Amino acid sequence: MTTAIYVYLFIVIALSLLVIVAEWRIYEKAGKPGWACIIPIYNILVLLEIVGKPWWWLFLLMIPFLNIIIGIWMVNLLSKSFGKDVGFTVGLILLSVVFYPILGFGASKYIGPAGAPPV
Repeated sequence: MTTAIYVYLFIVIALSLLVIVAEWRIYEKAGKPGWACIIPIYNILVLLEIVGKPWWWLFLLMIPFLNIIIGIWMVNLLSKSFGKDVGFTVGLILLSVVFYPILGFGASKYIGPAGAPPV
């Protein structure tokens, strides 16, 4: 393997770890265990709790093409849950490596499922 491949692998692993740690912090800000973000399927169930949607939405994520719409909707609800707008949602989708750390390490506070004021 050439040096370029090692550099590429290092960058990919570093960026992946950055997003995982940022997601860990997002879960903790929402009052959920951070480690939940690294457990497959369970992480989606916890994310559904964070955004205020029922557990059966997990099945909607298994339907081809509908899963894309539901996934985008969940990202939008996540951004609303932290008081952000649609522009931030677009950032989370298109530039995840930048916007997830902003959400996780920034001053954003969890304000409730999909931004609903506490009752």
